[in-house]
Amino acid sequence: MLIDTHCHIDAADFDTDRDAVLEAAREAGVKQFVVPGVEVAGFEGIAQLASVQPDIHVAYGIHPLYVQHAYPEDLGVLEDWLSCRNPVAVGEIGLDHFVADADHALQERYFVAQLKLAQRFGLPVILHVRRAVDAVLKQLRRIEVPGGIAHAFNGSRQQADVFIGMGFKLGFGGAMTFDGSQRIRKLAASLPLEAIVLETDAPDIPPAWANGGRNELANLARFCTILADLRGAEVADIAQATTHNARSVLPGLLRCAA
Repeated sequence: MLIDTHCHIDAADFDTDRDAVLEAAREAGVKQFVVPGVEVAGFEGIAQLASVQPDIHVAYGIHPLYVQHAYPEDLGVLEDWLSCRNPVAVGEIGLDHFVADADHALQERYFVAQLKLAQRFGLPVILHVRRAVDAVLKQLRRIEVPGGIAHAFNGSRQQADVFIGMGFKLGFGGAMTFDGSQRIRKLAASLPLEAIVLETDAPDIPPAWANGGRNELANLARFCTILADLRGAEVADIAQATTHNARSVLPGLLRCAA
């Protein structure tokens, strides 16, 4: 079995065929899906999905690229959702230094506030770290949380080792499928297997074979095969290990699977 540790099945891209997309993924061997929130307005939608699809598990958070649309009271709303809805994590939270005109100071204020909520509730975090790994690590050194996942990790081996030392797993998915993504492929091949989880980020980060089209949840099975090839390992061993890794870093998945 496989666990997709990061997908946005609530996205409008799936409005016309969401059930079929989920069923195709299940047939491919994906048995649990983690859906992080990105803004308060979307929390009810992912909660509704999880209420009717028992293999969908949610995290709540305010994405760094959504903070410019957020209101100060949204942090209080997030706190309420974390306190009474039993999420598996706080997320998707973090920093994004790729978008040139983003308000990095505002991102940091929301990130720090959400790390403190994760610390208070004893929840792991699902991190957005695009072009901002060192800045994210700086805040994690200040505000200790019970681990989590660095989603779509694209940093250095040294940065990866720091995350691992803090109890984090690193998410690999569509970017790993491109021959030109040498750094990511090298990391996927050489990092300790116990540090790796699989993710799609669907509908985003489509794989090489999608030709820029929509990423599908069922692609996770091919990602598992590619990771096995990169590591010279058996597909079944990679599936078992990454599933164990996901459940160890997001213990709420065990509660939900029980």
